[in-house]
Amino acid sequence: MKEFFPVLIQVGIVLGFGAVTLAISILLGKSGKRTATKDMAYECGMVPQGEAQPRFAVKFYLIAMLFILFDIEVVFLYPWAVNFKMMIVKYGSTIFWSMTGFLSLVTVGYIYAIKKGVLDWKKS
Repeated sequence: MKEFFPVLIQVGIVLGFGAVTLAISILLGKSGKRTATKDMAYECGMVPQGEAQPRFAVKFYLIAMLFILFDIEVVFLYPWAVNFKMMIVKYGSTIFWSMTGFLSLVTVGYIYAIKKGVLDWKKS
């Protein structure tokens, strides 16, 4: 229990801070008058136009997924490349062929995306 006491104190402080912040917000927030102008959404000083949530094309989500795919590739590839010399001594050529398999799977996904026209900006 001695090891968990600092964690419990921190949790208590966080919960107390949250409760006090909400209470102050409720007490002070009701004192102001509500008008249509104050309740209107603020967009950089411009009058808001159009829908609040615009519709995005499916292409946007496909490109976002490709970004995540290649971002994860870098997350796995960078530490592997930094520690490659140390790992090749410990694991031999297995470490090289495992990363080659991973990169080939990513390449197949990339080629599939190109064939489907996901990266063709002129097609909408």
